[in-house]
Amino acid sequence: MSTQDTTEETPLLRTMSKGSSRDQDVGTIARDETDPVGEVVQAYDESRKIGITGAVFLILNKMIGTGIFSTPSGIFAATGSVGVSIILWLVGGILTFCGLSVFLEFGLAIPLSGGEKNYLERVYRHPRYLATCVLASQMILLGFSSGNSLAFGRYILFASGSTEPDGWAARGIGIACATFAVGLHAIFPKWGLRLVNVLGVFKVIVLLLIVFSGFAALAGRRLVPDPHNFDDAFKFYKGDGWGGGGAYAYAQALLRIIYSYKGWENANYVIGELRHPRKTLAVAAPIAIGGVTILYILANVAYFAAISKEDLATSEVIVAGIFFRNVFGDSAAARSLPTFVALSNLGNVLAVSFAHARLNQEFGKEGLLPFSKFWASVKPFNAPAAALFLHWLVTVIILVAPPAGPAYNFIVDLYTYPGAWINAFVAAGLIYLHWSRSENWTSPWHSYLPITVLYLLANVFLAIVPFIPPDGDWNAEGYPYFVFPVVGVGVLLLGAVYWVCWTKIWPAIGGYRIEAQRIIDEQGVEVIRYRKVDLKHRQQF
Repeated sequence: MSTQDTTEETPLLRTMSKGSSRDQDVGTIARDETDPVGEVVQAYDESRKIGITGAVFLILNKMIGTGIFSTPSGIFAATGSVGVSIILWLVGGILTFCGLSVFLEFGLAIPLSGGEKNYLERVYRHPRYLATCVLASQMILLGFSSGNSLAFGRYILFASGSTEPDGWAARGIGIACATFAVGLHAIFPKWGLRLVNVLGVFKVIVLLLIVFSGFAALAGRRLVPDPHNFDDAFKFYKGDGWGGGGAYAYAQALLRIIYSYKGWENANYVIGELRHPRKTLAVAAPIAIGGVTILYILANVAYFAAISKEDLATSEVIVAGIFFRNVFGDSAAARSLPTFVALSNLGNVLAVSFAHARLNQEFGKEGLLPFSKFWASVKPFNAPAAALFLHWLVTVIILVAPPAGPAYNFIVDLYTYPGAWINAFVAAGLIYLHWSRSENWTSPWHSYLPITVLYLLANVFLAIVPFIPPDGDWNAEGYPYFVFPVVGVGVLLLGAVYWVCWTKIWPAIGGYRIEAQRIIDEQGVEVIRYRKVDLKHRQQF
């Protein structure tokens, strides 16, 4: 889904269809003859396109988030093994490479901004618009900033010397963080983007500081006794509420690792704006993903070199804060280091709220949502204030909904889990396109069957296993084990319910039908609009 910030439709917008006289003036992408939308137009100025270096930094900046400063605790708590935890981070990198291959094949065959939306619509054309509604439900209802907001609150408290666990104080600070981010984007949108760019530097600095401090910790430069975590590294340990093991625990651990790797798809979202897309992505994406994988593994080695198993398993969000304390001490200067993590959390809240608000706004522009004009509005400050409010509302609900006690892991699991279903359908769709000759599928990039199957099976594992009871306590983290998979699947099913209302029930009552049109906006970006067509007078409204 394009997140370009356009204001309102103007006469410059043109509906492009098969046989249009403009087809010879601009590039087109051939669509299947059964596609009701018609041909798609590209109209990007070559000077605006992104090269290899820009794509590398785009992917790196999106992938290196705040998960690496918080999720290692939950991953070790789930597995109870130092060696297995590190191997799972490597597995996360491998699965990211597999996902990259699948997305590259789709993205280079359908070089439009929008990512999964375009791929699902290409494969699952019947029932028409069902895939679109399901994906929209996931993006709107689960596209929140709650995890980073809560992490911001926890790190602010930790930096101030507070030992309070995950309670309402941290959530209150998290709500203030989300409110600040949304308010800044709504009132001073240019300053919001500038602050995103400035704060994006902090997460890279903090990650590199952890990696190099880890080498020092391995050499004995720490202020705590050697935790001996690498002695018999593949031994399984169990503590109070951690180290349960089993398939459920591994699924949880992988979901949290995938959360930390998220962002690799961003090049596909702007693939229509890349210079020489095949060459650019074939070079830039592996460099970025490989570099992030190495940094993540080294960061985990650093944590294990300085934090005891018990502290690591129970630290939850503030694992990086405990690492700094064990390496640099508890002085005021040392406590300032977690502040940098908090600032990187704030940067991610700003970035996520900006991106998802644009998605919400674009859904409004498309006519996909009830009261679409309201959600598409840019009043009163020429910014998507209504769409930002929707993002803020979902973020706050997810922040306050979990019961008292640890909430970060639940939020991370809920945020990541539905994506396993989406990615599984994307991978299955690619296999179908390869095997179905009637689809006439071609792409400049070919994802080999074993890679696609591995990606499919991994996502099926992540989608199904969380419903299987864990070996240990069913309420080990303060809530029943099945809550996040049930809520995640429920949100996807809610999208299907909305599809029934939007395409069947409401049109039957109103005497119209939904039709999709692809148009080019004033910035040269191809977008889609869903129109209501009066069945009696054949007029759009």
